[in-house]
Amino acid sequence: MLKLREFRPRIGPREYRVVQPRHPLRHTALADPTGYGWLVGDHDGLSRLAALFSFAACSRQTIVHIPLRDGVPMDGWYEQYLEICGGRVDLVLVHQSLNLRPTNWPDLRRRLVQGTPLTVRTDEHRTARDAAAWNRQCGHARTPEWLHPVAHARALFLTESRGPFTTACTEFEYAAGWGPRQADAAHGDQVLANSITSQLLPDPDLRRPEVDISFKAHPPYANFRRAHGCPRSGRG
Repeated sequence: MLKLREFRPRIGPREYRVVQPRHPLRHTALADPTGYGWLVGDHDGLSRLAALFSFAACSRQTIVHIPLRDGVPMDGWYEQYLEICGGRVDLVLVHQSLNLRPTNWPDLRRRLVQGTPLTVRTDEHRTARDAAAWNRQCGHARTPEWLHPVAHARALFLTESRGPFTTACTEFEYAAGWGPRQADAAHGDQVLANSITSQLLPDPDLRRPEVDISFKAHPPYANFRRAHGCPRSGRG
């Protein structure tokens, strides 16, 4: 079950449907990919990101806004590294069919007040099936579906359609499951766990946007490892 908050802001005659997580992803952050798109989160944050991508995949008329700028500051040098990478940004998932211009986002964001609680289910089997279908075709030159990244107004917009969103969902699921099982994670270190760069629109430019996913636990993490029977190292 995914707990959200729903908003119905208007710009002129048009009404939009926007959802946010009802509770913030407190220990998860994303750096502006104009510099280096480093996404770092704990098990809860990465798992909920997977669910939000799954929801976005099947919600063509909905904008999914994931506020990541105001999470709990990370310890040590991690917060400084986020700033070096480009500074924290929010994440916005939207289907191309909505034709939402990123330049309209600041106006929409200001109107996100007094939302209504909403609880939805995600279909994991359908998501996995559609992700597998996209992976089978993504190597073809004529593949039309890629996530289009645009950074604007302290947010990263990822636009496209169902296939790339479902595949990104599976990448976050893997990161949430594999990251905590690494030995370095037990000591509070970040672990590079996955990436969604391969779902982004291909670009030969060496400065193309990247979004790599790291797992970093917040204390108390030892309790999590004991509860889940995580081994000390390896993929286990």
